[in-house]
Amino acid sequence: MSTDDEARPAARLTVLTAPSGAGLGGVVELVRARSPSVWVPVPATTRPRRPGERHGVDRLFCAPAEFDRMIAAEELLEWSRIGAYRRGTPRAPLRARLAQGRPVLLPLDLPGALAVRVGWPDVPLVLLVPSRHRPDPAVVAAVGHTVAHDLTERAADELVGLLGSSYLAPAQPRLRG
Repeated sequence: MSTDDEARPAARLTVLTAPSGAGLGGVVELVRARSPSVWVPVPATTRPRRPGERHGVDRLFCAPAEFDRMIAAEELLEWSRIGAYRRGTPRAPLRARLAQGRPVLLPLDLPGALAVRVGWPDVPLVLLVPSRHRPDPAVVAAVGHTVAHDLTERAADELVGLLGSSYLAPAQPRLRG
């Protein structure tokens, strides 16, 4: 006998990484459209809001002092400096979604993905590889799976399949706090 909970894949965090300009945002947007149960965290940033961006929806816009406080309080799963500004992933909303049973897809650059792996060694890392791009063998070795990005629709379909499969076994969080 099977219940809905048994049929549903276990909630897990999956980190999607790609080289700059690989189309990560477009693939993530299509994954969200095709699999609404997958949650993508809202990053915190110190950069100013751009026209049309909404606080809490597109980004969490923070003053530098607030961002410093979040770092000191270990409220960020990972963070980095991009030019004059910083961005990071708040832990609490991510943990809450996982506790609710929702799978989480976290798009990050490679340094951010590897930073998450330091605190959560079993987190699945997926590398999005644009066509005609040959990733460094060390990068391929660091991730558990690669997805070719020859067509956005095909890459999103493969990622949705991975998120719903047992291939990416649930990682047990080792988040402090």
